[in-house]
Amino acid sequence: MVRVGRRSWLVGYLLIPLAALLGLTLQGLRIKERERGRIGVRVLGRVRLPKPSLRGRMSVEEALARRRSRREYLEKPLTLAQVSQILWSAQGITEPTWGFRTAPSAGATYPLEVYLVVREGGVEGLEPGVYHYNPHRHELELIRRGDYSLELMAACLDQSWVGEAAVNLVITAIYERTTKWYGERGYRYVYMEVGHVGENVYLQCEALGLGCVVIGAFYDGEVKEILGVEEEPMYVIPVGYPR
Repeated sequence: MVRVGRRSWLVGYLLIPLAALLGLTLQGLRIKERERGRIGVRVLGRVRLPKPSLRGRMSVEEALARRRSRREYLEKPLTLAQVSQILWSAQGITEPTWGFRTAPSAGATYPLEVYLVVREGGVEGLEPGVYHYNPHRHELELIRRGDYSLELMAACLDQSWVGEAAVNLVITAIYERTTKWYGERGYRYVYMEVGHVGENVYLQCEALGLGCVVIGAFYDGEVKEILGVEEEPMYVIPVGYPR
């Protein structure tokens, strides 16, 4: 057995809170760095989302068994609570101290951003527009007013379900957040991460009795123009009540 002197033990003990403080500082810097990656996007308004539920009526096993790509939707608006739950499943914070989220990320670099394109009458009590999801505040940031669902449908090669869905989630990536730490291999990690997010959304929609489908066929430049950002679009995910 290796004996540890009192002085060495004391030094080690004092280093524990220092390491924790350093970790929190680095995490805070990463959060600020992620926010800097979106500088230039003007926020027109903010919508506080209902607190997400951590218990549901459907088990993970049942959601996995029921999961399907659903492309036909009813003309029925979503509730703000449903929107809150779906956005939380995509990138919600599950550990506030360290900023950990519902989907794993290489080195907790979190390169993804989530946008919500809401059609006219798509969500009860929410005006149509393009919103950015802020996971740290769990709120929506309005960045463009108006119904852009048909423009988004055109950008997605006229896939009709994009225009018919109550809302569309658009997942974008800022590669530099991850490649800064992992070099070229970071691109692979970003692609993995968006897959994690897509499956989370699928399972959450099934649990809520909603339908969705992930879309990768779109014109990147047109999607960027609709969102008003320079981030790289990865997924468009229509969501609605299945027909």
